[in-house]
Amino acid sequence: MTTRTPQRTTATVGPVGTRTGSLPHRVLAVPPGAPADAAAHFAARLAFHTDVADVHHALAAGARDLVVVDSRSTEAWDQGHVPGAVHLPTARMAQDAREILDPAVPVIVYCWGPGCDGATRAALALARLGYRVKEMLGGIEYWIREGYEVTTRQGPQRLPADPLTAPAAAEDCGC
Repeated sequence: MTTRTPQRTTATVGPVGTRTGSLPHRVLAVPPGAPADAAAHFAARLAFHTDVADVHHALAAGARDLVVVDSRSTEAWDQGHVPGAVHLPTARMAQDAREILDPAVPVIVYCWGPGCDGATRAALALARLGYRVKEMLGGIEYWIREGYEVTTRQGPQRLPADPLTAPAAAEDCGC
């Protein structure tokens, strides 16, 4: 019996966005933006998004310069929410935001998780009302998956961190 060794095809990288050889890929089919454009893009993303670890760190440190808003239904809120969050369902934003939120305080809004646009809709509604707002990426799903405590109708609860989303033996991911 003869075994065949697979032939390796080599490729060299040419000018940005091109590749020579027989192993084309899509990664650089559209070249990266200019550094200044990339800096503006990523700064804009950070101006509108934050993550659960940063929100948790701020709340644990006693931050009073922001308010966290849970935009889900009452049933979802009762099931578990970020401790200290304000409950303001997206459907009630236009009617209730001015009674509940101070327009001078930035709002961090969240919903279920990355598969849900609820927080995005809530953030849009708040921005249209004149609030400075960020969306908490990952929502309550990643808050729970990272092992942070939630407040439920029955009281505080905490599940173990999911090692796919949070380091098992460290305080944070280091990013």
